[in-house]
Amino acid sequence: MSLHDHGDRAIAVTALKAAIPYIRMFKRRTFVVKAGGAVFADDASTRALVEQLGILHEVGIRVVLVHGGGPQSTALAEALSVPSEFVQGRRVTDARSLRVSTMVLNGEINTRILAAARDAGLPAVGMSGVDAGLIRAVKRPPVHLEAHGDVDYGFVGDIQTVNEDVLIRQLDAGFLPVISPLSADDQGTLLNINADTVAAAVAVALKAEKLILATGAAGILGDPADPGSLVSYLDLKGLEAMHAEKRLADGMLPKAAAIEQAIRGGVHRVHVISHDLPDSLLLEVFTNEGTGTLVVESIDSLSPAEQQGSRAEARS
Repeated sequence: MSLHDHGDRAIAVTALKAAIPYIRMFKRRTFVVKAGGAVFADDASTRALVEQLGILHEVGIRVVLVHGGGPQSTALAEALSVPSEFVQGRRVTDARSLRVSTMVLNGEINTRILAAARDAGLPAVGMSGVDAGLIRAVKRPPVHLEAHGDVDYGFVGDIQTVNEDVLIRQLDAGFLPVISPLSADDQGTLLNINADTVAAAVAVALKAEKLILATGAAGILGDPADPGSLVSYLDLKGLEAMHAEKRLADGMLPKAAAIEQAIRGGVHRVHVISHDLPDSLLLEVFTNEGTGTLVVESIDSLSPAEQQGSRAEARS
């Protein structure tokens, strides 16, 4: 055995020992992971995320994945000459855009994830908010926004209830649910719902230990124009201050609302991580330092170990 091989084995053993306390802490707990459509732009990045989910599943963590499909929906809409409109980071969905979202979310993205899961030996089950009445929603009425006036989001839904029993039965059977955010009202009208919003509602309904949002950014940035301004941790008060100071870019606004919804609903830890950083999900879960932004109700709730890690160097 070479010295190089011995060194690699020592590193692996050290990492495993460091992860054991977290595995013990989170075994049989529920994590809800939301990944945007950009993660599933190619087979390699899809496989990388699915492999990390598989590790969480294998160590006994109950995992639910909620996926988006924004980039793919926009690309298909352009190919079909369907205009895409966004207001404060949320997609306006007319009848033609809804058909595009249905094809992308329930077809292309969900199926790609399930295929990668099969390759990884992960027992994933694809579903949407429509399946078994998982998500009951109503069409969002027009809203007045200060910077935009009256806005009609079209076939966009506001969540009324989540039937968590549907997911609990899947989790109890050892499956990993993969959820498309497409949902419906009681009359069967299809409604598009922001995937961050769906993930937060699912996390609250399942009393999840963590909600993890995988995005293209490193986490929440103190300055949206500066990729190096990562905020390592903050609480709801700090998040509200960033919103008031207009330091949240449009794409982060739905995430900020979902974070607040989850924490006020009883989820103790919300993480915002980059899907571009290799193994970011595992590093965020199994190390004190993490890789992205940890959001809690109050900074006082952070453990000493969390505050001793690099998160203590946070900038707000």
